[in-house]
Amino acid sequence: MAVLKLYHEKLQHNYNHLDRVFKQHGIDWGIVTKLLCGNELFLKEVLELGVQEIHDSRVTNLKVIKKMAPQVQTVYIKPAPKQSIPDIIQYADVSFQTEFEIIKLLSDEAVRQNKLHKIIIMIEMGDLREGVMGDELVSFYEKVFELPNISVIGLGANFNCLHGVMPTQDKLIQLSLYKQIIEAKFNRKIPWVSGGTSVTIPLLFNHQMPQGINHFRIGEALFFGLNLFTGETFEGMYDDVFELFTEIIELTEKPMIPSGMLAENPSGDSFEVDESLYGRTSHRAILDVGLLDINPKFLIPKDESMSVIGASSDMLVVELGENEANYKVGDVLRFGLKYMGALSILNSRYIAKEVVR
Repeated sequence: MAVLKLYHEKLQHNYNHLDRVFKQHGIDWGIVTKLLCGNELFLKEVLELGVQEIHDSRVTNLKVIKKMAPQVQTVYIKPAPKQSIPDIIQYADVSFQTEFEIIKLLSDEAVRQNKLHKIIIMIEMGDLREGVMGDELVSFYEKVFELPNISVIGLGANFNCLHGVMPTQDKLIQLSLYKQIIEAKFNRKIPWVSGGTSVTIPLLFNHQMPQGINHFRIGEALFFGLNLFTGETFEGMYDDVFELFTEIIELTEKPMIPSGMLAENPSGDSFEVDESLYGRTSHRAILDVGLLDINPKFLIPKDESMSVIGASSDMLVVELGENEANYKVGDVLRFGLKYMGALSILNSRYIAKEVVR
């Protein structure tokens, strides 16, 4: 069976590195755990880091976190579906919201459960996913302010989530100004401007982060050490907190060009023949993972002589060339993962999970 391994010491190192940086700048932060898909084994590793705030996009995952660590502040990080509102009030201390109708229902449910529910109002900053339009924010907040058992603790924004719009110093200054406008208009303090995510960390390192941005939500940078501006690993961080180990279940020298009439495969892909490869052979290995577990484009072979050819539902094909490493059936191959690949693997019940200490 294939297994995904999490390296505890590398995770702890990345956490400590980020925590030092944020403390130096007076920034509060929480860990986004949606990548872990509620896996209790890996969530335990995150909670042991000493984190006081966890963000997730699935209320079922927040339920697990509250069971494991009731003292940790839980944050639901997408607008709430109506049917989930009772659970959100029960298991999320904070939620990101953009619709007044939903916040009104949250208020009603918070009254029923005798709880104070905190919200962060998300503002549209150009990426065109979730967010209240800036010119509607004052009237929007005015209505929210009147609701019982609701406390606005922050304004926030997302970048690079849908259309790839990147954060800039100007956009983050604009976000900070929205807070100042609301505070001046209503004589109310809003503690957080939550404009920080993994994609905005380079601005912090480059001293381009406006002082008004005082809250970050970090997932990808913690687990992958990735600078999303450059595609490189941040200095002093690990990019391999996770590794995937897969077993070779077939290894044969085969032609490099398929034979017969070609059509689309079940994934809708069409193979283009490179005529220069006619008559050539290569060692090909089949591994015990497939598209059901991960899209091959999110795999990073640790053996650079290996190349990923493609996958069907339950099998992955890699090319080994002359097989100079002398791989054989039963050997285990290692892969690094990109974020979306790790997300798929963690959501697969067919892949074993293991912590390495």
